[in-house]
Amino acid sequence: MSAAGPPAPPEAAPLAVVLLSGGLDSTTVAAIAKAQGFRLLALTIDYNQRHRIELDAAARVAERVGVERHVVLPLDLRAFGGSALTADIAVPKANHGEPVQPGIPVTYVPARNTVFLSVALAWAEAAGARDLFIGVNALDFSGYPDCRPAFIHAFEAMANVATREGGFTVHTPLIAMTKADIVREAVTLGVDLSQTWSCYDPTPDGRPCGACDSCRLRAKGFAEAGVKDPAL
Repeated sequence: MSAAGPPAPPEAAPLAVVLLSGGLDSTTVAAIAKAQGFRLLALTIDYNQRHRIELDAAARVAERVGVERHVVLPLDLRAFGGSALTADIAVPKANHGEPVQPGIPVTYVPARNTVFLSVALAWAEAAGARDLFIGVNALDFSGYPDCRPAFIHAFEAMANVATREGGFTVHTPLIAMTKADIVREAVTLGVDLSQTWSCYDPTPDGRPCGACDSCRLRAKGFAEAGVKDPAL
């Protein structure tokens, strides 16, 4: 159970939209939102990403978490390119245990979280929800500018002047956690982490590469938490 307290009774439970990629972070956020008593609408963006295998993980997670509706929305960002995840650019690799390099890596997808949160906001407003959940993290992460608290605060302010009635809150329960903290929280909440996917560049036989930033950050988190990664 999350430290946020017991879930609300079903008849009083508010509705929230959670951005769900199927990865460790978004899956843990969905479990946190559920533990806090929210009814969930899960939004997965199919942006024609290199690691499309994560879409299958998102479907598995949505079913296990028990969302009321899961929408997989096609939004082909390969039309723009500009990232190793949406263009023919190599995903940087490094040996296991090497730190993630500082700066904004080529796996950054231009304005991705701005786009995704905007779509989530549109669904929330249409559904009568006032809460959005996203698994951004500003400690153990790849240096993406749209994972910082300043971005979240700015987006929330924009959401509350761009909509009919406002009153929206963007929840980022992982933003000040390390990857080890996130793993521990997921374990505490009983999340089935074997169903999650983190790798940016899957092998031809559909296994994690183990060498991209996302794989190495995931491995670091499990190692520091003293937990075996059940997805391996």
